[in-house]
Amino acid sequence: MEGFYSKKKRIGDLLVAAGVITEEQLIQALDIQKGTNSKLGAVLIEKGFTTEDQIANALTRQLGLEQVSLKAVKIPNEIIAMVRDSALLKRLVCMPYEFDPIDPMSLHVAMADPMDIYATDDLQAITGMTIQPAVATAEDIMACIDRYYGSAEAAAVAEQYTRERAADDDTQTAVEENADVENAPIVLLVKKLIEQAVRQRASDIHIEALETRIRVRYRIDGVMHEVGTYPLNMLVAIVARIKIIGGMDISEKRKPQDGRITQVVDRTEYDIRVSILPTVFGEKVVMRLTSKMTLTKEKKLLGFAPDEMEKFDRILGNPNGIILVTGPTGSGKSTTLYTALSELNTEDVNIITVEDPVEANIDGINQVQVNVKADLTFANALRSILRQDPDIIMIGEIRDTETASIAVTASITGHLVVSTLHTNSAAASITRLADMGIEPYLIADSTVGVIAQRLVRRLCVNCRKAREATELDKQLLGVAGSTEPLKIYEAVGCTMCNDTGYLGRIGVYEILPITPRIRSVIARKAPTEEIEEIALEEGMSTLRMSAARLVREGITTIAEMRRITYVQDDDDDEMT
Repeated sequence: MEGFYSKKKRIGDLLVAAGVITEEQLIQALDIQKGTNSKLGAVLIEKGFTTEDQIANALTRQLGLEQVSLKAVKIPNEIIAMVRDSALLKRLVCMPYEFDPIDPMSLHVAMADPMDIYATDDLQAITGMTIQPAVATAEDIMACIDRYYGSAEAAAVAEQYTRERAADDDTQTAVEENADVENAPIVLLVKKLIEQAVRQRASDIHIEALETRIRVRYRIDGVMHEVGTYPLNMLVAIVARIKIIGGMDISEKRKPQDGRITQVVDRTEYDIRVSILPTVFGEKVVMRLTSKMTLTKEKKLLGFAPDEMEKFDRILGNPNGIILVTGPTGSGKSTTLYTALSELNTEDVNIITVEDPVEANIDGINQVQVNVKADLTFANALRSILRQDPDIIMIGEIRDTETASIAVTASITGHLVVSTLHTNSAAASITRLADMGIEPYLIADSTVGVIAQRLVRRLCVNCRKAREATELDKQLLGVAGSTEPLKIYEAVGCTMCNDTGYLGRIGVYEILPITPRIRSVIARKAPTEEIEEIALEEGMSTLRMSAARLVREGITTIAEMRRITYVQDDDDDEMT
C-alpha cells in the first residue's frame, strides 16, 4: 500500500489524464472547492463536468483497482461492529465491505476517492488493519451506509431526544421550539428518514401513530416495508417539525392538512408532498417523494414494446385532440404525462399545464398550480389558459363535467390536450367521458388516443429462478394448449434486491389509438365492450396481454401479472 500512495497522484490529475474532464474544468472546480468543505468529485458532478459512473470507471482504469457494486455485497456483522461511526464513513465517503481472503489482517474498503490517504489512515487507525481500496460510486456508498447503519442512527437520535426531553420542561412550547432548531434531534431524525427513503428508492414515507408506538414504513416498488418504530411520545415533535418545513399550521391538530417540502439528497432536489390526517391515536403523516429526474424519463425507459412505442409516437404526433392517460393512483400516469410533455417541449410551441399539485418543474413549460381558496380551479384555470395562446395544454386530471367540456372544446379548436382519468381500461375512458355528460359525437371528434397503464415489479436478474410453466400458467399467459416448452421465472431474494426478489418497476400498457372505425362506434354511444372488441381486432394489446408478454420475457412474475389484472374464475374472462 505504501507504493500505491507514494506516487502522490491526485484524483483531479487522474480524471484529466483519463479524458473525463479538461484541465480548465479541474482548475475551475478546485477554485470552487477552496471555499467549501466539499470533495472535488462532488464539485465536478455538481457543475455538470462529469458523472459518478464516469469518475468510478476512470479511477478503475487509471489505478488498476477493483470496482465494486455494494448492492450485491452482504457485509459481515464483524465489519459493521468494527466501524460503528457511520457519520465518519459518510464524511470520508467510504465503506468497508469484506476481509481479504488471503491476508486476514487486510480489509477491503469501497471508496469514492481511493487516493484519499487521510481516509485510509483514519480507517486503519480505527480497525487496526491494512486497508485495500476499491472503487465505488458515492451514491452506492451512501446507500450502503444507510442500509447497514440507518436504523442505529435513527435509534440514537430518538434516544437523544428522550434524554433532552426528560431534562427540559415537558411543555408543548418546548417541543415546538425544539422542532425548529437545526441541530435538534427531531430535525435530524426527520432529515434522516427522508434521506434513507430516497436511498432505498421509496416513493412514499408513512409515519403512523399506533396505540403504543410510532411505526415508520416506506413504499418501495409499490409495496410497504416497515423500517423503524419509535416511542409514541415523539409523535408531537415529529409532526411539528414536518408541519414547520411543510408550511402548515403547527397549532391545528383536528383537521387534515397538506403541505410541500423541498430537500436535496445526494445532489438531487426532491419535491415532497405532505398529507397529515388526524387519527384515533394521533396525526398520521404521508410524504410522497418525487424528483424531476424520475418524472421525466426517456421514452425507451418507460417499458413500451416496439409496437407500443410506434403507437405512442403516432398519438403524440397529432397537432390537436385529446390524449388520455388512465389508471389508478400510483400507476405511473404522471411519469408518462411528463415524458410526453418533455418530448413535445420545443421552442416553437407554447405549453401550459394546470395541475394539483405541480409535481415537477420543467424548463420551458408554463405550469399553473390549482388553488381552490383563490378560486383557481381546474375549470377556471383552463378558461384563462385558453387566452394565453397555448399550443399544448396539460390538465392534471379531468375530475368533473365542466373541466371535461372545456378540454373537449379546446381540442376541437386546434389545441393538443393531454390529461388523466381514473378508469380501469382504455375503452372505459371513452364511456366515462360520456357519463360525464359529453356528447358522444364530440368525444369521437376530439379524442385521438387513450393509454391505460399499470406498474409491475421487475424481477431481480441476480437471483430470479427459472422453472417450466405448468398448463395453468400457460392458460393464464394466453398460450393454453401449446406443446412448446415455456420457461418463466419466480422471485427469490438476495442482497442486491434487499431480499424481495424484485428490483424496480416497469410500465404495462394498453394503447388505444382512435381509428376511423372506433370513432364511428364512439359517435353512436357504443358500450365499453364493443369499443374494446374492435380495438382488439385492430391489434390492441390489453393490460393482461402486455403483462403476460413481460412474464414470458422473464421481466416479471405471474403473481405480479395477477396483481394488476383480475380473472373471473368461471371463464377466465379478463377484467382490467
